[in-house]
Amino acid sequence: MASIKSFFITIFLASRLASSSPVMAVPHRRNANVVTATNETNTVEPSVPVFPRKASTDAPYSVNEEALRGAIHIPSTFEYGSGSKTPVVLVPGTAVSSDITWANGFAKLLGQTDYADPVWLNIPGDSLGDIQITAEYVAYAINYIAGVSKDKKLGVVSWSQGGINTQWAFKYWPSTVEVVTDLIALAADFNGTVLAPLICSPLTGFLCTPAIIQQENGSNLITALRSNGGDSAFVPTTTFYSDSDEIVQPQNGTSASAYLLDGRSVGVTNNQVQTVCGDKNMVVLHEGALYNALAWGLIQDALTHDGPGQVSRLDVASLCNQESAPGIDGLAVEAAVAVSASTNILESEDKTLEEPAVASYAL
Repeated sequence: MASIKSFFITIFLASRLASSSPVMAVPHRRNANVVTATNETNTVEPSVPVFPRKASTDAPYSVNEEALRGAIHIPSTFEYGSGSKTPVVLVPGTAVSSDITWANGFAKLLGQTDYADPVWLNIPGDSLGDIQITAEYVAYAINYIAGVSKDKKLGVVSWSQGGINTQWAFKYWPSTVEVVTDLIALAADFNGTVLAPLICSPLTGFLCTPAIIQQENGSNLITALRSNGGDSAFVPTTTFYSDSDEIVQPQNGTSASAYLLDGRSVGVTNNQVQTVCGDKNMVVLHEGALYNALAWGLIQDALTHDGPGQVSRLDVASLCNQESAPGIDGLAVEAAVAVSASTNILESEDKTLEEPAVASYAL
């Protein structure tokens, strides 16, 4: 089913293109240092400088600090560490902004709790550009939010490519690991996806962007990420994924792309929804991770306990019988993500048929 749906997604994108102006594949140019900031104004300075490096072991930034800081959306309700809440950074996936991914979903629910203080990233280009550049925004945001929150440790919730971005940040900006209590990775593709060529191929070059190519299973970026322990968690990690994911495959058993090892003994739970719920026929799509009730239960559990989320502490039967987390319109999320992703991919000016080179710091 997953492969069939991906095929129809490709056909849908092609039909959208046919009714719009042509978009040609052009060579990728890595020039992120001139990316302009978004319209966020974050004037609070962190307790210690996090740019150009927080620690000598961190990779260098190629994006200017104004742009990195400007991509962080900090709600007016944010406590800056003054209360008892834990800051939580939400990281979006490919082709969909956080305003679509999180604002009316898990960010809204987290903001209603007495334990979480959410912020989120709106990355220029909707995370369609070089994943290595996108990861810079994640690395900076983690250290910046900790630095403006009285040095409190924080949680990270990611969706899709956001898992890769965060894992890359942990690996090459190790100062981030020291300030993160949890990573909750929803529908992550830590090992890429074998379905990427359906979206990006010589016949569909008008859909190819750096991030899509880099997320192909076996790409140079994925190989670099997983080398030297990158296939193991750096912080306590909770994964949530589905074997009916129409974008990321495989997502089953220990070969699942979302599956992380625990070579550092930090604590990892890998949670495939069909296994947890005992329903092998359950259909939870890629975007379903953004409103699934079990996913929300794991987020809550991870953020309110030491270590990763544990299904043993949840009312699994109740969560598995809910169509979506309370307060989230699942159908609205599905529609918004589908329209936003297809539109942003088609309109992206960062088209390429070649994978960007792996950064020198990762070689």
